[in-house]
Amino acid sequence: MVTVAENMVSTLQESGITRVYGIAGDSLNGFTDALRTSRVEWINVRHEETAAFAAAAEAGLTGELAVCAGSAGPGNLHLINGLFDAQRSRVPVLAIAAHIPSDEIGSGYFQETHPQDLFRECSVYAEHVSNTDQMPRVLRIAMRQALEKRGVAVLVLSGDIALAEVSDNRVDAVTATASVTVPVQREIIRAAELLNAGNKVTILAGAGVAGAHEQLCAIAEVLKAPVVHALRGKEHIDYDNQYNVGMTGLLGFASGARAMEGCDTLLMLGTDFPYQQFFPDATTIQIDIRGEQLGKRTHLDHAMVGGVKETIDALLPHIHPKSDRAHLDGMLDHYDKTRRKLDELATPSNDSRPIHPQYLARLVDEAAADDAIFIPDVGSPVIWAARYLTMNGRRRLIGSFTHGSMASGLMHGIGAQVSYPGRQVIALAGDGGLTMMLGELLTLVQYDLPVKLVVFNNSSLNFIELEMKAAGFLPWGTGLDNPDFAAVARAMGIHAVRVEKSSELRSGLDEVLAHDGPALIDVVTQRHELAMPPSLTAAQVKGFALYAFRTVMSGRGDELVDLARTNFRQIL
Repeated sequence: MVTVAENMVSTLQESGITRVYGIAGDSLNGFTDALRTSRVEWINVRHEETAAFAAAAEAGLTGELAVCAGSAGPGNLHLINGLFDAQRSRVPVLAIAAHIPSDEIGSGYFQETHPQDLFRECSVYAEHVSNTDQMPRVLRIAMRQALEKRGVAVLVLSGDIALAEVSDNRVDAVTATASVTVPVQREIIRAAELLNAGNKVTILAGAGVAGAHEQLCAIAEVLKAPVVHALRGKEHIDYDNQYNVGMTGLLGFASGARAMEGCDTLLMLGTDFPYQQFFPDATTIQIDIRGEQLGKRTHLDHAMVGGVKETIDALLPHIHPKSDRAHLDGMLDHYDKTRRKLDELATPSNDSRPIHPQYLARLVDEAAADDAIFIPDVGSPVIWAARYLTMNGRRRLIGSFTHGSMASGLMHGIGAQVSYPGRQVIALAGDGGLTMMLGELLTLVQYDLPVKLVVFNNSSLNFIELEMKAAGFLPWGTGLDNPDFAAVARAMGIHAVRVEKSSELRSGLDEVLAHDGPALIDVVTQRHELAMPPSLTAAQVKGFALYAFRTVMSGRGDELVDLARTNFRQIL
């Protein structure tokens, strides 16, 4: 007899799946036992949320389907945050959500939930298998949906269904297809007319330009257009690009925002950049492979559905090369000045003071391998990664950049390292994020995963504090009483170093990055370092003034003094 679970595992194996992330449970017994005798590895993490995040990282880095699993009720419910991350990052993940016994559904049974309803919002496909005759067809449908729609597919089945005899033991491979999408000629001609009419064209590019670096630079040259990038586009744009003027948005810096403000024509390429306040009042053309994304963020004068690479190739012959470089050169000059100011902040502090996080990020960038995979936690580590990590076409930069979940660095790091065991994986962890999923350090030890964790230890939820200050609030409820993270890591079997002085940082980083195995460096960084946005609004200026007044009136003037002393370089 061949069970449903055994057929599932055979289908996964035939489709090229090499591992499944999860935590075992009785409702998953049929599935995990079938894995035991297969070539598909079971990666036993310490929390199901990590299983989903690890699968998301694998799918994001490889472009292939990745799989996670959770047992009934709380087990699979823990997957939901990581599945939201995968769905919003548009990476193909199959989640197997085990269910309570099929004859108990609807009775309020122990651990009963309704997974097919719970996961509906964070998936492209979520279905309940209630009859063995549905299998293996529903599995194939789920896998195909995840691959073709670039999202999450959830398959819900009870443990007794998984252990039942499969009705059809056919095993088919389900793998990704490849296709090209190009707008029709009249759409191309209209876009070219608008671009030819523009005097000051700026390009805003995102993750959709992956694989189109040559085309991006070619159209920037023809249009004499500065290229601004969104965060997820950094790894694909921010290298070998003489038109690059940096990033815009809340985490970006002034030159990127200025290039957007100063244009009369904006060309959006493969981006879902979310911040409406940074879009200019300009003629706007958007190209995206997903038609439903068009016009979501700003008004459009022309919209086209197509792959960025193919569409630019079709567009270039119709564009009149521009000769006036005034807009481009002005923005490049602004970028050079902005870059120098940022680099001036990435300097060592006096050894009597905590370390500047900019300096830590800069040294990580300098010491990392040429093909390193960087994974910053949401919060201030993302700011420093966006501003100080250098891309080169081989390095990767992934994270929870759209969903914005804390603790993603370590969890994504597990999936990244399992997928690429020979590459250097560096997780830039916030102290709040690390402690949220501290148990996953044991996963690194159990599988001897050489993830390198760089901890920005500022004893606070630092980005939340910055947001509070900008809104005029006194930071409250954000302080963290942290242990010596290096000592904690060593107790778990991880090589670890603690650094409290700038003069010791480079040697500490070199030691951790050179270690053959999992390693952690706990770096005590400035708590009151300001991460200045590209431009301050009147509301933010008012908010900081109100914060300063409230700080003094509440008897916390020493905090204001420390903030001023820490940030006098930026203030000047």
